[in-house]
Amino acid sequence: MCCIGCEAVAQSIVDSGLVDYYRHRDAMPETRREAMPVELQELGLFDHPDFQKSFVRPVDEHEREASLILEGITCAACVWLNEQHVARQPGVSAVEINYATRRARVRWDERRIKLSDILGAVQAIGYRAYPYDAARSEQLAAKERRSMLWRVFVAGFGMMQVMMYAFPVYVAGEGDMSPEMELLMRWASLLLTLPVVLYSAAPFFQRALRDIKLRRLGMDVPVALGVGSAFLASLWATLTNGPEVYFDSVTMFVFFLLGGRYLEMLARQKAVRGVEELGKVLPAFADRMPDWPEPTSERVPVSQLVRGDRVRVRPGEVVPADGMVIDGQGETNEALLTGESRPVPKCRGDMLTGGSINVSSPLVFRVDQVGDGTRLAAIRRLMDRASAEKPKLATQSDKVAVVFIVVLLALAFTTGVAWYFIDSQRALWVFVSVLVVACPCALSLATPTALTVATDTLARMGVLVTRGHAIETLANANHFVFDKTGTLTQGRMTLEEVVSLGSRSQAELSGLGAALEQGSEHPIAAGLRAAAGELALPAVSDVVAVTGQGISGRCGGEAVWIGRPDFVASQLDMPPPAEVGLLEQRGGTVIALGDRGGWLGLFRLADVAREEAAQLTHKLNAERTPMTVLSGDAPPVVTALAHSLGIADAHGGMTPQGKQAFLADLQTRPGIVVAMVGDGVNDAPVLAQAHVSIAMGGGTDLARNQADIVLLSENLAGLGAGADLARRTIRIIRQNLWWSFAYNFTSVPLAMAGLVTPWMAGIGMAGSSLLVVLNAMRLQRMPRKGEGK
Repeated sequence: MCCIGCEAVAQSIVDSGLVDYYRHRDAMPETRREAMPVELQELGLFDHPDFQKSFVRPVDEHEREASLILEGITCAACVWLNEQHVARQPGVSAVEINYATRRARVRWDERRIKLSDILGAVQAIGYRAYPYDAARSEQLAAKERRSMLWRVFVAGFGMMQVMMYAFPVYVAGEGDMSPEMELLMRWASLLLTLPVVLYSAAPFFQRALRDIKLRRLGMDVPVALGVGSAFLASLWATLTNGPEVYFDSVTMFVFFLLGGRYLEMLARQKAVRGVEELGKVLPAFADRMPDWPEPTSERVPVSQLVRGDRVRVRPGEVVPADGMVIDGQGETNEALLTGESRPVPKCRGDMLTGGSINVSSPLVFRVDQVGDGTRLAAIRRLMDRASAEKPKLATQSDKVAVVFIVVLLALAFTTGVAWYFIDSQRALWVFVSVLVVACPCALSLATPTALTVATDTLARMGVLVTRGHAIETLANANHFVFDKTGTLTQGRMTLEEVVSLGSRSQAELSGLGAALEQGSEHPIAAGLRAAAGELALPAVSDVVAVTGQGISGRCGGEAVWIGRPDFVASQLDMPPPAEVGLLEQRGGTVIALGDRGGWLGLFRLADVAREEAAQLTHKLNAERTPMTVLSGDAPPVVTALAHSLGIADAHGGMTPQGKQAFLADLQTRPGIVVAMVGDGVNDAPVLAQAHVSIAMGGGTDLARNQADIVLLSENLAGLGAGADLARRTIRIIRQNLWWSFAYNFTSVPLAMAGLVTPWMAGIGMAGSSLLVVLNAMRLQRMPRKGEGK
């Protein structure tokens, strides 16, 4: 060993049983000194709770999850080594590393291991780990662009110089150039081609060697084989004074291929920038007002804000955290978070979302959520979840690409052998052309690039995709099922009428109902609490919620129930009173209240349909897409609302289990793909049953939302536009796949026939990949309001 540090790293790898790392790696890691920057020399800082606020979130009482970024990763073997080594640390329950982004998610039990110990374990094997932030990720992307640009420059410069020496040989007539001069031209071309092959084309050879070591065929194998064989044949011809050299074709091919990949990389990075932009939206500092209502303020880092702080946001500034306005009146722009371009009015008591922009007058708000508890952080986590999942379309494309590479290599070798007997002087460049002209890159890029761009565009529209399969399934959805309250209606229930069926007054009934509903998230519960206002609520205990039915509890030692009339009737063992039917005829939702002594009272609450609900249902009717409404409300109420929106199939009085059974029966019909639209929390089992689930995300707890798609702006018209974009995405994926197959099935036979030169093949391969990416980039265009599919 060169030093004690290297010996310690090697001993750590051997002691952990990870010696397979030396067999899999295809690049040397950085030295231990390079892997230990100043920031990590005092690892104890990473255990400080204030420092962890921005990148560590609690999973449960003792389990924590951190988002990290790794440096020093050079190949897939590095990812394998880090995952295996960290996972073996006591207390680490999960570790996932994304090779493409270098991002790691680590989950651990803080009672058994500290974050500093985990970072130390990464450091011990020669790598660097930092808290993830979008700025550092952008630095790595910029480094990748800079490195690629230099390789393109060297390849372009070498190509031009080599062509200067190759051109005279091409145009010279017989006897015009002496053999010595031609040999000098070859040697000059060789020297100029060396940097192109050894530097510009080096990543192709490195990745191809890695793939061969791992016994798999990647897309760089045929490229490296073509470039390497053409260069070695030209080198041999130069040394032995052979008949043909191909230095001009080699340099031209590498330049065109790198140029195409550089443009493709720019387009790809632009397409995946959506999540990173969300990470950079929060400001670094905030104006905290420690002596509120005194006007004095202090400039503090956003990471130091805690719940209860008073913060002032001036016009033009970004809101640094989630909270409630306590002073001022103005407007905020929430376009990045909800897709809603119009400013949203804000006054005292309204909620502010971190990441929105104050566009008018100063506002003072109380901080309620910071760091990973904010709505913005929840959106980022859901987007990360979607990007981490690989949809079926992408998996199928990758499988086809692997088979394609095997067939391509077989065709290239067969063609080379055949041309050796037909015309041995042309055999090599025909062999190279067949290897190069085929483009499995376009085949593998066709699906993921389009899905990535579509996900970013949907997010800007306020339609957040949280699962990898969601876009494909939404595009194929042919039956939409809607919940009623909070989905087709605004979900802001107002108490219209209270009917006393006993000795209690209406105020007493309202107070008791609000007390029982204190912990419920349902819109009906919110309506009862709002109606109670400043009333003194009685003490209740033993409160138990029965999903989709009602709530039971105890008040003054007596059992009491509130909920659907049928639910309360079953507890009282008596039929619902006649007043229930009378109230239902007036419209709205009827809620009953009772105790052991019998019926206490009835509440009638009303809700109004969303303005954009009719726009969506009209669109679906025009497309002849069947729709159904499922609700726990009274059947007459549900039917009336459905008919007003043009929905013929409506079912009321349904429990969550009944809704789930209805969806399961619907899915048994051949060819039916069900999209379920609900509130995201109360309808969780029903949403899970659907092929694709859409949740209204404006008021739900996004951290608990398990839907495949979340409507951040709660605008149902956005769902219609999102379905159109999903169908456009599938069409563009099919266009890309058809183009890739058509190009390859045309270009490969032409190359096998000797009609395509290597430099032409390089242009074709690079252009094919670039065309696929540019076609997918068309999805970035936001649909105009009212624009159809």
